[in-house]
Amino acid sequence: MYLNCHSYYSLRFGTFSEIELLDLAKTNAIDTIALTDINNTSACLNFVRQAKKRNIKPIIGIDFRNGTEQNFVGIAKNNAGFKALNQFLSKHSEQKSLLPDVATTLLVDVATTLLVDVATTLANVAIIYPFEKVLQQNKRQFTDNEFIGVSISDLRKLRFSSLKQQQQHKIVLLQQVTIRDKKDFNAHRLLRAIDNNTLLSKLEKTEECNPSDKMLSLEELKIAVAEFPFILENTKRLMDECEIHFGFDDERTSQNQKLYTDSFENDCLLLEKLCKEGLLKRYANPSPKVHARLKTELDTIKALQFVSFFLINHDIVSYANSKGYFHVGRGSGANSIVAYIIGITDVDPIELDLYFERFINPFRASPPDFDIDFSWKDRDDVTAYIFKRFKHTALLATYSTFKYRAVVRELGKVFGLPKEEIDKLSKHNYNISTLDDISKLVLKYGKLIEGFPNHLSVHSAGILILDQPVHYYSATNLPPKGFSTVQFDMNIAEDVGVFKFDILGQRGLAKIKEALEIIAQNRPELPPIDITNVEAFKKDPKINNLLKSGGAIGAYYVESPAMRGLMQQLQTQDYLGLVAASSIIRPGVSGSGMKEEFIKRHRNPEKRKEAHPILYKIMPETYGVMVYQEDVLKVANQFADLTLGEADVLRRGMSGKYRSKKEFEAVEEKFISNCRSKGYKDDLIFEVWNQIKSFAGYAFAKGHSASYAVESYQSLFLKCYFPLEFMTAVLNNGGGFYSAEHYFHEARQQGATICLPCVNRSDHPNKLINTSIYLGFGYLKNLEAYTIKRLLTERQLNGLFRSLDDFIDRIVISIEQLTILIRIDAFRFTNKPKVELLWQAIFKLNAKGKSTVQSKLFKTEHKQFTLPKLDNNWIENAYDEMELIGFPLCNYFDLVNEDMKHDVLASQMNQFIGKTILIYGNLVTTRFNKTAQGKLMRLSTFVDKNGDYFDAVHFTNVVDKFPINGLGVYACYGKITDRFGFYSMSVVWSRRLSVVNDPRNI
Repeated sequence: MYLNCHSYYSLRFGTFSEIELLDLAKTNAIDTIALTDINNTSACLNFVRQAKKRNIKPIIGIDFRNGTEQNFVGIAKNNAGFKALNQFLSKHSEQKSLLPDVATTLLVDVATTLLVDVATTLANVAIIYPFEKVLQQNKRQFTDNEFIGVSISDLRKLRFSSLKQQQQHKIVLLQQVTIRDKKDFNAHRLLRAIDNNTLLSKLEKTEECNPSDKMLSLEELKIAVAEFPFILENTKRLMDECEIHFGFDDERTSQNQKLYTDSFENDCLLLEKLCKEGLLKRYANPSPKVHARLKTELDTIKALQFVSFFLINHDIVSYANSKGYFHVGRGSGANSIVAYIIGITDVDPIELDLYFERFINPFRASPPDFDIDFSWKDRDDVTAYIFKRFKHTALLATYSTFKYRAVVRELGKVFGLPKEEIDKLSKHNYNISTLDDISKLVLKYGKLIEGFPNHLSVHSAGILILDQPVHYYSATNLPPKGFSTVQFDMNIAEDVGVFKFDILGQRGLAKIKEALEIIAQNRPELPPIDITNVEAFKKDPKINNLLKSGGAIGAYYVESPAMRGLMQQLQTQDYLGLVAASSIIRPGVSGSGMKEEFIKRHRNPEKRKEAHPILYKIMPETYGVMVYQEDVLKVANQFADLTLGEADVLRRGMSGKYRSKKEFEAVEEKFISNCRSKGYKDDLIFEVWNQIKSFAGYAFAKGHSASYAVESYQSLFLKCYFPLEFMTAVLNNGGGFYSAEHYFHEARQQGATICLPCVNRSDHPNKLINTSIYLGFGYLKNLEAYTIKRLLTERQLNGLFRSLDDFIDRIVISIEQLTILIRIDAFRFTNKPKVELLWQAIFKLNAKGKSTVQSKLFKTEHKQFTLPKLDNNWIENAYDEMELIGFPLCNYFDLVNEDMKHDVLASQMNQFIGKTILIYGNLVTTRFNKTAQGKLMRLSTFVDKNGDYFDAVHFTNVVDKFPINGLGVYACYGKITDRFGFYSMSVVWSRRLSVVNDPRNI
């Protein structure tokens, strides 16, 4: 009997989930209920799925509102009606236009625009106007699909309204359900205050729902409307006409575009043709193993009807190739020989012995995951191509939820608390017994609202390519980039059979591409580089030496301190070793203790004998240690005799993707039961089970790791043979794990001269000239984009600047902007001190801040001023650099203002294992980590006087005593530890050294 119910996807309005709504209906003996969120359809699909589990008939629709003013409620009588409502809402939200007072006019307009039958469209929906709205409107004739909705509180007015007689057959119950109790009502008011950015005391009543907007039991409803029995009859008649269906669980089928060509048969022929054409490109002499694997995969892909999925991915990659865009294909699909042969991935599953069943198996209902990475500069164009190429396309949504600290801050503002009190509450910096009632309310409702959806956002990678129009499933929004976005997330998408295509942007590929462009420009005498020749890179001892020596700074995925340390411990010096390291570093493997065990067995063959024989036989390459995601499948299938289908349930469940928790628990029980029946002891069973449980949700598929490794080798090749070009490209594409300052340090270590910006040589990004890297103007924090644009345009059109006077004559610039360029020494080609140039600039430009209006047609003679000898020193320059670009180009060690005692260098740490020593280090990066007990520790990386790296750990006993307070040189005193040949310091104490005072302030 409820046609107007809200979940918390009525954003900043509703107070509970769609599942809680269904449970509320069950409690009140309601067997049919409609979810009608305000201008939103996010919860509709899951509502339908969950309703059927509770034997409740679901009806879905939309509560159409301008702000909080309810215009009408649209009810979908069937799937076609839901589509029509979604089209209606989408047109309104994408155009950001106000909703009309009469729905049918816009429904007719939408139907006409889409060239669909108007009468059919209207017949598939019901429009319910609130009673008060009808009273305000002029009398008019209602169409067959239009109704008048009355709430319980409206009944007293209905007694005296002419509508009771004239439109009796049109009146239905429209009792709004937004809250359950007073606590919900309070939370609702707080959400409305947050949404309006106002104090709770100033929230207008028109912004709130009514305290009576809650659900009554069926018996209470009958009593409430006893005077008007026709209302429930009309309502029931309307609800009986509604029937919505989507295929979930056992009924689920793929909703993706089913055909790439005009038929399934032609799709199969095309895929076979592509494989035939690509086979010899990938394998000069394909072995029987290659042919057998290819046939098995093709047969399975056809049987599971994933052919179009492969063809669409191939189409996307082919477009990128035609535009010269680099890509990396990864995900479980990278285990596929078909994907490798037709160019979706560059990972050879035969070389790596990739587990076929991880990629696809006859029990798998969803297609394999293809995460296709493009350069961050190219991704938008690829996305635009997908939207143009395929008919029913949209981006996938994600929900930004209220986080505890953020919601406490918002509630603090709503209650009018002072900032100091809000800071205390949000940071848990309080004693509960000393808090006043208002602060306690903030905490109480912060806990309640935490996790509520706050606003819709766009999934980082997911694109939907569907067989039916997108509005069949959801209304759409239009984010700033201009691509329609559905209102549901990936979890419900998969539940209904909508499988996303992952199109990602990353900076690693952009670094590779730009490095090649810089090499061509800076080294024109060299032949073109074939960056796809990864097989040669894998065998190059110089490149592999960068891995095992920790020299991979700047290289994609392998440059972090943890990764470089791991590769030094493993002495990684080949492709397979890098593939393993890429997965071992993941939190699950590391956290389970198997990372340590793998290193031991890798470095010491005798330790491999400690592996259980069956596990060693299943995973000989990783010495019986589970490293990759597919190891879960292997162990479940071969160790515990689970079927591949059950093993996949296990793998997905470990990743938090189980369809049913009961189904997962049943597989867990069968795992243990099967192992016991095979005679394994409980100690072994639960050791293996706990290994699976601890890491499966975090581990990579082997093909996924291998994809990363291919890109890493391309980066390493460039770092090895073209380090300056590569480091320039790294800097120009946002760096990576480290700061720009550190990448400049690394470039200097590779032989580069780092130069400050120059008006005659620099560009917006960094620019390499021979072996000199000129900092880009983009590093100057307060230099305006228009100033940079004018400078570069003028220089390109009319040549280099000859002097400061020449610059002032040609560039429209204010004294403030010119001062920035002078202070960073961008006019050093004049051979005049900065201080003199600053005075000259002040005299020549209006010191009040006015800029030259335009370039002069006839240049006037500049007055020359005689100034006393003015000079500045390198320390002043360093402080100018720190102020203007964030770091000095000099060495931080040169700025230290205290004596440094006898210390040890990083290269000498191996001579002091187990001893406490002092090392002075310039901080590179630092981060907190948590111990297994949940206590904080700090991991830091430094470079010593020679520029060599060392790592230091502040364990829990010293982490608070000796904080790291920003960049600078630290005295680090601690004990040297040796972990498989990788040396680090366990800090006893540390202290940042003082630096010379800023002479500009003297």
